[in-house]
Amino acid sequence: MDKADNPILQVLDDYKAAVFAKNVDSFVALYDPHVSVFDMWGAWSYTGIASWREMVVTWFDSLGTERVIVDFSDAQTTVAQDLAVIHAFVTYKAVNADGADLRSLDNRMTVTLRRKDDAWKIIHEHTSSPIDFDTTKAIFKR
Repeated sequence: MDKADNPILQVLDDYKAAVFAKNVDSFVALYDPHVSVFDMWGAWSYTGIASWREMVVTWFDSLGTERVIVDFSDAQTTVAQDLAVIHAFVTYKAVNADGADLRSLDNRMTVTLRRKDDAWKIIHEHTSSPIDFDTTKAIFKR
C-alpha cells in the first residue's frame, strides 16, 4: 500500500525526511504534545513532547556530520475514525558526508496516531528488537 492508497503513510515519509535533515522541529512536529514513547535506547520511556524533544536533540547532535537514512518496510495500517496504527520494520543506516555506509540496524516500530484538525499526530511510539535467547542480546539485523 502506498501514500496514494493510504495518506497515513505520509507520516513515515515525513519521519524519514526529518531524520535525514536532522531537523528537530520537523521531527518533533510529527508528535502530539502529550506523546508517550517507548524507545529502544537509554530511557525506559519518554512522556510529553519536551522529554522527547530533548532525546531528539541529543540524537541528532551526536551524529556530527553523519546522516541517517531511514527505510520502512512492510508497513501496515489500521484506521478507525480519528485513530490509526502503523506497524513496520525500520532500518536506520548511518552514512558519512560523502554518502558512504557506516553502520545500520533494524528495529520493529508501532505508532499510534490521532487525527486532530486534519493532521495526524503520533500519540504513542514503540520500538523494539527481539532478544536472542542464548546471549540475551538484542538482534539488530532482520
